Amino acid sequence: MAKMDIPETRIGSMGSTIPLIGFGTASSVLAPSESLKPSVLNAIRLGYRHFDTAAFYNSEHCLGEAVAEALSLGLIKSRNDLFITSKLWCSDAHSDRVLPALQNTLKNLGTEYVDLYLIHFPVSLKPGSRGITFPAEDVLLMDFKSVWEAMEKCHNLGLSKNIGVSNFSSKKLETILSFAKIPPAVNQVELNPLWQQKKLQEYCKKNNVHLSGFSPLGAPNTWWGNNRVLDSEVLNSIAKAKGKTVAQVCLRWCHQQGASVIVKSFSEERMVENLEIFDWELSAEECRKIEQIPQQKGYTAHHFISPQGPYKSFEQFWDE
Repeated sequence: MAKMDIPETRIGSMGSTIPLIGFGTASSVLAPSESLKPSVLNAIRLGYRHFDTAAFYNSEHCLGEAVAEALSLGLIKSRNDLFITSKLWCSDAHSDRVLPALQNTLKNLGTEYVDLYLIHFPVSLKPGSRGITFPAEDVLLMDFKSVWEAMEKCHNLGLSKNIGVSNFSSKKLETILSFAKIPPAVNQVELNPLWQQKKLQEYCKKNNVHLSGFSPLGAPNTWWGNNRVLDSEVLNSIAKAKGKTVAQVCLRWCHQQGASVIVKSFSEERMVENLEIFDWELSAEECRKIEQIPQQKGYTAHHFISPQGPYKSFEQFWDE
């Protein structure tokens, strides 16, 4: 299979560009996967250049090994050929822990910098808190200003070419923008035809924050996802009429919103399919039908919400 070229778009004010399709490395068990390294190598052969990881995913080390092997095999000429995103986990979302956390990420990846470093969630956990389940008392209100200043320091030191956020609502993003010397370049959020984020899309476009979507298919094989997106009658009807897969319709819809998107499949056939979305488009009528699909959030962040914590309801966490 010949390498495919993935279009890029400009982000932030630093002159960087981000590939419009990225390859995700999170697994449902949040543990290193034996299939990750060969899958990353195969993805590079096929043309993927953006790889998305996080301290929480436990995939940084495997990704770093794959990048090193890709270099040794000549699949890429230099580290500069890739765009690597990682994320600050909540237990390190404290002003004095941000820089050490990124330095540990760089050690895991075996690289001198990341292209994008994101605050994973708009919430802090007590230092040392691990896993996806934790006591309610471990959940803390984030000091947005001091944490963002530490993120800016990471950029100024050259350790991250761009900085941004993930899972931030318009209101929380507005808080960051109110004092940021370096505005967030990216906000990575759940984005698919069943959770279209229209308000957030408009806010990000207005404030020059690039929107990057995760779970474009509804994350059907994760501990929190479901099959609602892939089972949608509207999406299946459009896919059949166009001779495309439902996944391709979802990815093309995200693309036509102006967003980049993170995909995750270790199947070569689907990895190729995911790249074949740039030489056709959804019509205005098809987009209208998609806009009318009833909306339902997939990821609720329920583990951060409790009567004892800073966020006592979904509405408080997501500002809905």
